[in-house]
Amino acid sequence: MLSTTSNVLKRCLGGSVIRLKHTLPDLKYDFNALEPYISADIMKLHYEKHHQTYINNLNVTEEKLSEAVSKKDITTIINLQPALRFNGGGHINHSIFWQNLSPKGGGEPTGDLLQQIKEDFNTFDQMKKELVAASVAVQGSGWGWLGYSPVNGRLRIATCSNQDPLEATTGLIPLFGIDVWEHAYYLQYKNVRADYVNAIFNIANWSDVSERLAKARLR
Repeated sequence: MLSTTSNVLKRCLGGSVIRLKHTLPDLKYDFNALEPYISADIMKLHYEKHHQTYINNLNVTEEKLSEAVSKKDITTIINLQPALRFNGGGHINHSIFWQNLSPKGGGEPTGDLLQQIKEDFNTFDQMKKELVAASVAVQGSGWGWLGYSPVNGRLRIATCSNQDPLEATTGLIPLFGIDVWEHAYYLQYKNVRADYVNAIFNIANWSDVSERLAKARLR
């Protein structure tokens, strides 16, 4: 997992606790680098506004949680869980999403990733078909995922509502995610979600997905 998506780090100095706040991960490409598949306007809005908002709210929520824990305020701790899940999930999901995409992406994966896809889906096209169908069918807002099951060592297609994080929700380790919230595509694709989901594969960073698979197998 990205260092920017790690949980709150704490260390005691003379009785005080220092918290390191979450920040936006650096993009490895310019906002216009994914055109024509994702416009610069969408990328800028998605990254600077939406992802940043999840981070801001996550930091506020963790501050409140830290205070509630120190006071042993169980009611407040419980009440903060939905905000922690939503904003924490939003930060985790988007941090993966940016790295899953590349201006040099597209085509088909190679090596161990392709072999695993063939073992679990027969062909790459079949995996793509199932992931597209699942992502397009998400009701309202959410994510479509290609994940790895540490239980049986197989790849699986899954969806999550809203910003629910894949691993905490299903136990699957996230490899490749497709954001199907309207803010990810509406300015360019309007209400035709299927066109956006299919376009994502033209900029899929299979090298990043392969690295995630390799790490998942070691866990």
